[in-house]
Amino acid sequence: MLATIQDLLAKYGMSFLNGLGTTLLLALISVSIGCIFGALLAIMRLSRSKILGTIATVYTEVIRDTPLLLQLYFFYFLLPDLLPALRLSKFTCIAVALVFNSAAYMSEVFRSGIQSIDRGQTEAARSLGLSASQTMTHIVLPQAFKNVLPAMCNEFVAVTKETSLASTFYVGDLMTQYQTISGKTYLVIEPLIIIGVIYFVVTFSMSKLVAALERRLKTDD
Repeated sequence: MLATIQDLLAKYGMSFLNGLGTTLLLALISVSIGCIFGALLAIMRLSRSKILGTIATVYTEVIRDTPLLLQLYFFYFLLPDLLPALRLSKFTCIAVALVFNSAAYMSEVFRSGIQSIDRGQTEAARSLGLSASQTMTHIVLPQAFKNVLPAMCNEFVAVTKETSLASTFYVGDLMTQYQTISGKTYLVIEPLIIIGVIYFVVTFSMSKLVAALERRLKTDD
């Protein structure tokens, strides 16, 4: 088996690397854009507007309470019909679905982060003449961002693993490469071992970096 794995790495090493690059790119797009939308959703839920709060709550609950694979199918088939002129690629459709999914989870993270800020700081800022939007932008959000940074990194780790579902649509991620290589070589176990090791090394390394970041932030506090 070891010799077979070595042969696979020698012959398909670049395919595995390309799959890893696609996987990490999907995760990066999902979390980075998802954080922006998540922060907006959190602000909507905490706003005094019942309409905005209801919209954000319904969106968050629907996304969090339905399977990710169902959402991938939904966006994969819906977006090309809604925006035929754009000729969206499979990668784009899957990336949009992951962004929407990540935004729902990050909204809860940001909501907790915002609520963790001492209310006295908001009252002090308002007493100094800052508007509600200025207080949120300049006082609350910067501190909340620092508080939720480890959770954002953990979300990146989680999404990196969840992108494996994108292989259903053959977008070029790690699991797509496994399916392709397995189909060419008629091997099942050996390519899976390689993919598993790659996922483990990447996510384990990320987890250690997140733990180091959390310790650093606690030290700074």
